[in-house]
Amino acid sequence: MKTIKTVLLVAFLVLSANTISAQYYNNGYGGGYGGGYGNGYGRSNQIPQAGDNQQIKPKVIPVEETAAKIVAFYKKELNLDALQEVVVNNIYVKSLKKEEILMKKEISDDEKKEEYKILTDMTEMEIKQILNKDQKEKFKILIDERNSKMEARKH
Repeated sequence: MKTIKTVLLVAFLVLSANTISAQYYNNGYGGGYGGGYGNGYGRSNQIPQAGDNQQIKPKVIPVEETAAKIVAFYKKELNLDALQEVVVNNIYVKSLKKEEILMKKEISDDEKKEEYKILTDMTEMEIKQILNKDQKEKFKILIDERNSKMEARKH
């Protein structure tokens, strides 16, 4: 009789330990009833489990790659020659690096907007200096279109 009680006790402990630990996967956070945080929906919000211990960082695109995309657009739209292409690329690489520094500054959003506007105006002014008359007109139209799209997005 004592052995039956012991076997039943051991079986109960093993089964209950498995049930209890099932609620605490991922170092005790998530799963079980309410995802560990009381949201009531189980683990539906816990799908990406592989990298849960590390904070997900956005992929950083190099400024050179971004500048190359911008230059490719302007090359097509403005018919830039090879020299203009190189100069515009250098202008945008410099501008994008300054923009990254600006975004990391610990200043108010209004100050960032103002500095960003100044940076954008300076970049446009530098580009206009290397364009011919026809290209300047097309460039102005492209900038106006971009600005109207940005205004439309705000509203």
